[in-house]
Amino acid sequence: MSAFGYRRPQDLPQTLPLFPLEGAVLYPRSVLALNVFEPRYLNMVDDALASERLIGMIQPAIGEENEPVPQLADVGTAGRITSFTEADDGRYLISLTGICRFHLGGELDSGLPYRQALVTFEDFAGDFGAANDGGIDRAQLLRSLKTYAALHGFNVDWDSVETVPTETMVNAAAQMCPFDPAAKQALLESYSLEERAKGLIALLEWDNAADDDDRPGSLQ
Repeated sequence: MSAFGYRRPQDLPQTLPLFPLEGAVLYPRSVLALNVFEPRYLNMVDDALASERLIGMIQPAIGEENEPVPQLADVGTAGRITSFTEADDGRYLISLTGICRFHLGGELDSGLPYRQALVTFEDFAGDFGAANDGGIDRAQLLRSLKTYAALHGFNVDWDSVETVPTETMVNAAAQMCPFDPAAKQALLESYSLEERAKGLIALLEWDNAADDDDRPGSLQ
């Protein structure tokens, strides 16, 4: 069962406030930390805290991130505000915990400073339960992650990583690795955890091979 009592698509509202942010993706049961400072999004957080604490995280459509009002990706994730701190300078530091992915419907002319849209959750009803990690080569995933981290100079507590559930490992890596927005969106839209894990491994191995080719003395 999903956290916070959400058990099925019908338990979530049909409209969500939207936080479009390039490179930021959220997965069910994962946590995304956000530093909110734009007035319209401070307003959005205030309104969310006063109601169901839900925000729809979504990326701009590919190539639209520099537009004043960018088109949006087709799929995002509903997240619930699970921690909130107000900084001395007026910024909000919040954490969103992912509930369920959604398909974006029509946007609403709400008159609010932030964007709102109709959304549907039915295609992602499986997000309400723990994902099936059968078919995932966890050992291969760990090898790929360790090589990727070493090549990019990331410091990782591998003892802790090796103890987390496979779903947590896959989604945390897909969320935090600095892939381009299109790759992040493709991983988000993967229907199953197994599909996402295979896509993640492919991205890691491609990057690892590219970095290996670029090292001095490598064959081109």
